Amino acid sequence: MKRLLTILLVFMALSASAQKVAMKTNVLYDASATVNAGVEIGLAPQWTLDVSGNINAWDMSRGRKWKHWFVQPEARYWLCDRFSDHFLAVHAHGGQYNIGHLRNGIFFLGTDFSQLSDYRYQGWFAGAGIAYGYALPLAKHWNAEFEIGIGYAYSRYDKFECEGCGQKVEKDKSHNYFGPTKAAISLVYVF
Repeated sequence: MKRLLTILLVFMALSASAQKVAMKTNVLYDASATVNAGVEIGLAPQWTLDVSGNINAWDMSRGRKWKHWFVQPEARYWLCDRFSDHFLAVHAHGGQYNIGHLRNGIFFLGTDFSQLSDYRYQGWFAGAGIAYGYALPLAKHWNAEFEIGIGYAYSRYDKFECEGCGQKVEKDKSHNYFGPTKAAISLVYVF
């Protein structure tokens, strides 16, 4: 997966030639120890293609799991010039996860996240959504970017009693999620 993402990023950067290119990191993901990087390429005066990749492969203490990877390509329409001011976007997303034993009492938009307190879930997801964002120029090549998106994700998973023992409780279950699918406060370097 890492090799594929690296090849994709290099290809996109090389194919951009005279077009503007931006590299970015989402500080919200950074705060959760999720390594992430994105590249955005100008396609037309008001259109860009943004592709981000994210991975969290760290072990946590006391049997907790928060491992995942996902990619999120996005087509953006800028209301003014690309890489500045407001934009509307359509994104897709997909990845895999291994999450569990995270103490919480959250029930949000029909999804009971409190089940993560006592069980571990391992599976994959895919979906799509729409977003609104704003890019704030900070300096000649630097922007701060803010984005929020909503959408849908379909997930298939197995449910386990504990983090590593493998006692499977449920197999090949599915879940439909509607709600926030993107939140970003990004630091962007525009070439």
